[in-house]
Order: sequence, then structure tokens, then C-alpha cells
Amino acid sequence: MHRAGDSGDGGAATRRGRRPGRDLCEIADLSPAEACAVLAAATRVLPLAEGGGARELPILRGAQILSVFSEPSTRTRLSFEVAARRLGAEVVHFVQDAASSASKGETERDALENLDAMGFDAVVVRDRRDGVPRAWTEVMRARVVNAGDGVNEHPTQALLDALTILEAFGRAPSQGAMSGLRVAVCGDVRHGRVAHSDLQLFRTLGAECVVAGPGDLAPPELAARLGATAAPSLDEALRGADVAVMLRIQRERLGADVAIPDAASYHAAWGLTPARLGLLAPGAIVMHPGPINRGVEIADAVADGPHSRILRQVTLGVAVRMAVLARACGVELL
Repeated sequence: MHRAGDSGDGGAATRRGRRPGRDLCEIADLSPAEACAVLAAATRVLPLAEGGGARELPILRGAQILSVFSEPSTRTRLSFEVAARRLGAEVVHFVQDAASSASKGETERDALENLDAMGFDAVVVRDRRDGVPRAWTEVMRARVVNAGDGVNEHPTQALLDALTILEAFGRAPSQGAMSGLRVAVCGDVRHGRVAHSDLQLFRTLGAECVVAGPGDLAPPELAARLGATAAPSLDEALRGADVAVMLRIQRERLGADVAIPDAASYHAAWGLTPARLGLLAPGAIVMHPGPINRGVEIADAVADGPHSRILRQVTLGVAVRMAVLARACGVELL
């Protein structure tokens, strides 16, 4: 495994002798140029992600990736595993449950230090708590990649979403590549870590962003903090948009103070239906990070229709995660 030079992210991490490579805990960890470099690298390995021809580019052969998912996941967990294996890396899964030493009273820090002593190159973590990936960078030598933390961020989803948009509109990854595009992010923006990462990255690449959702799920102050404008209704958000990103209600994260209408009422007011597609700009695309709640935030005919890029997002996600894992291990994707 050939490593690029350690780019060094300074201070205490370097003094602890961290592994070569870079962490990715939040979108802000990437400069605009770095984000474009990751997207360009993902484009180069897209044929492997699509499963055609060669099935492996073994630039990470000999590397070991630790996968720690404490929340349910299908797309993200398997996408990272497929990405690692197509680069030749070995993936080791750790579940902190009754079968682990946590049941014997071991602290999380002790568990992390023991795992790190096994010599992993990178760790991919999903956790219900905000800020866990960043905290792990202070404990582990292995480089940390955030696969979703609480209601905070999901940076690799934002990268794959950006690549989906650029591909759909025939644009190469470059600074300002999304200029002139209007992106509507609709649904539970408040609790949607995907929305938080998406809006930051889309703005960085030059897009105009608007958000919409019922009540406290898309408040104007949150929109302003993320550099977007808040629309009073789904119809207003969709009007003239080139991209509609639909989000499910994060029911598992809602507090008792948040009132949500029943599924039918929500769909009537906030669901993307075939009739509402007419509000979008010509050639517009529809996206969703999954899992989809059909008949709630999106109709079957839209999710499965010609405007949908939902399954393409999944394919591009493998390519993006190949690029991110190579970066985490300090290896250039040629």
C-alpha cells in the first residue's frame, strides 16, 4: 500500500503519532479545493463502483478498516464495506453490545484505546450522539470517518449528493460547479444530519439553497445558519428548483414538543407528488438519502419515475466512499 505524504492536521494529533491520512468528521474539514478533489477521485473510480469490468483496485491492500455502527444502517454501512473491499482493504466490524466487554463494565475510552492498539488504519463510525467522530480523533491513532452522528452531520452523504447533482447536469467537480442551480431541501431539516451537510457543501459549490418543512422542522433561523432561505410551503420551495432533495421525518429523534401530522395529511401538504413535479424547473432531478417513506414525503410514481436519481445516489456513494477511505488512509487515488 503506497501512502501519500502525511498532510498533517497539526497539534496534539500529530504528537500522538496518528496514522497518515486525514479525518472526515464534518464538511468543514474539507476546503472547497479538497471537496472537489474527493469528487474528482470518486469520478475516476466510478467504473469500479458500478461493478463493471475490474472489481478491485487494490491500492489499500494490507489496510484494515474498523467499522463501528451503533445505529441501524443499510446503505451507508454496506456502501463503506463495498468501497473498502473494492480497494483491497479488510473490514472488521465492532458492535458494542452484550457480546462485548462493555457488558463487563469497560468504558468507551478503554474500548477505543484497545481497538486502536490493534493497528487499524481508519475507523468508520455512526453514532446516535452528536460529535462522537470528532471526539474519537482525540483518542485514536486511526483516522476517523463520520458515517453520521446524531443530528449533526453526514459528510459522505453530502459528497455523494453533490456528485449526483454534478453528474446529472454534466458538470465537472470544480469550485463554483453548482453555480446557477437552485436546490430545495425539504422535510425534517432540523433533525436531518444529511440536510446540514448537504446545505453547507452545496453552498460552498455555488448553489442557491432553499429549505421547507412543517413547523419547527425547518425553522428560518436554522436555514439562515446553514446559508439557505426558508420557504413557507413545499410548493414555494419547489417552484423553479433544479434539484429536490426530499427528507423523511426523523421520528426516532423527535422530542415530545414536536407535533407531526398523520402520514396522509403530511403527504398532502409536504409530499412530493407527480402534480408537484410540474413546479420544478425543466430537467430537474429528485433525490432522497433513504430510507424512503413511500406515500409520506414522496410518492411511488416520483421515487420510481424518470426524474429520480435515488438509486444513482447509492452507486455514486460507493465511489465517493472509495475516495474518502483512500484519503483517510493517506493513499492517492490515481
